[in-house]
Amino acid sequence: MNRLRPLPVLIGILVTYLFIGALFALYTPPWQVPDEPAHYNYIRILAKERRLPVLEMGDFPAGYLETLKAQRFPPEMPIDPIRYESHQPPLYYLLAAPLFVLTGGALVPLRLFSLVLGAGVILLAYAAVRGLFPRQPLLALGTAAFVAFLPQHVAMMAGVNNDSLAELILAAVVWQLILLAQAERAETVGAARAAFLGGLIGLGLVTKTTDYLALPLAALALGLRWRRGCIGCGRLTLLIFGPALLIGLPWWVRNAVTYGGLDLLGLGRHNWVVVGQPRTSEWLATYGTAEVARRFVQTTFQSFWGQFGWMGVVLDQRIYAGLALVSGLIALGWVLQVAAGLGPAPTRPALTPGQRDGLILLAGLVLLTLASYLWYNLTFVQHQGRYLFPALIPIGLGVTVGLRRVFQPDGARLAAAFLLALLAGLVAFGLFTADLAGGPIVFVGLLATGLGVAGWRGHSLTGPGLAAFYAALAAFDGLALFGFILPALR
Repeated sequence: MNRLRPLPVLIGILVTYLFIGALFALYTPPWQVPDEPAHYNYIRILAKERRLPVLEMGDFPAGYLETLKAQRFPPEMPIDPIRYESHQPPLYYLLAAPLFVLTGGALVPLRLFSLVLGAGVILLAYAAVRGLFPRQPLLALGTAAFVAFLPQHVAMMAGVNNDSLAELILAAVVWQLILLAQAERAETVGAARAAFLGGLIGLGLVTKTTDYLALPLAALALGLRWRRGCIGCGRLTLLIFGPALLIGLPWWVRNAVTYGGLDLLGLGRHNWVVVGQPRTSEWLATYGTAEVARRFVQTTFQSFWGQFGWMGVVLDQRIYAGLALVSGLIALGWVLQVAAGLGPAPTRPALTPGQRDGLILLAGLVLLTLASYLWYNLTFVQHQGRYLFPALIPIGLGVTVGLRRVFQPDGARLAAAFLLALLAGLVAFGLFTADLAGGPIVFVGLLATGLGVAGWRGHSLTGPGLAAFYAALAAFDGLALFGFILPALR
């Protein structure tokens, strides 16, 4: 592990991401990234009319949008009426508007602009985890690789939307909060650094509402400092939240004046305008709680890994089954790692107070993201795994930790036993139904054999195993684009 050279590997991850993402940006048909026409029209209004758009009734023409999607956005049907993202904070669109002017509104350069912002997310994911575990570069590289090669994430980063900038800013906030957690004393955190963190949070407030998660996350970080005994935390609180609130204030005042009352984020206007968008209450009345819950779980899982276009390009179910198997192995490894952390003190992994606080912050980000996703789905049917991407850094770290444990001897033995039980079940089911699925049986058998042999011989497959997994994930991106997206949408 000490022979690992992180910088060349990180550069390789970035170059591969940019290459794959450029293919997505070039080959994905126009407007076939979720909400892309509405985001594009926001930029167009800024660039051509030199004003911020105002969300009005009629900006979500549900029937016309469904026709556009059904006919795959034919050139003779303009996208101009699709303006339902006009309530979004303006920073991403302000940054993209000069590029719109320079390129005459060409779509691909705007997609590549988002893609480059996504490269920054990868770098910050690496920096955040490396700051938390400086002596374990493999964890940082694995997290960066997961962020870089998750197919649905690549597809979103290669489209025109404000997700890329929102994730970039939130990743920078997470990185800074982890560094804050590592500082031995709060008074050692300089005023400039604290104000910089506050400025980052403020920029997130004028980029996308998902970045509002940074506010409770920063409060949690300060609370953890107080718990450890904190001198100077009052100063830190003012230096962090003061600039953030000052940056967000003009946007909130504008929305209060434009939309009236206390609709500071424009979300009330949005909920009023999107007539025709499926509501959860309607689905519950039509399908029942159990069916809605089943659809929620299945679609969230599928669309986290990859369900493309406007959720209409679904992968082969055997692929999702394989991803479910991999997810199960990751969960097994993660449980083993957590159990080791709760075990007897002599065998427990040593963590510094700063590392414990950093892990609590990452867990807090996961819980906040999940809570906001569930809250959104209480009103609208939005079973889209991409809404979990604000927590992609802790998710990527969790995936890497789980896989690393599975590739160690004790984890490999347990994983092999689990796979052998699954293999027996597949064979029994196939014999019972007279339909033996040869492909899955061979795949599970080979995987069980490889892990079992390595586990019983005491060999660690950590490095090669993680490299193989993330290389396969990168190859999966190409399969998704050329094997599913293009055949379905051309």
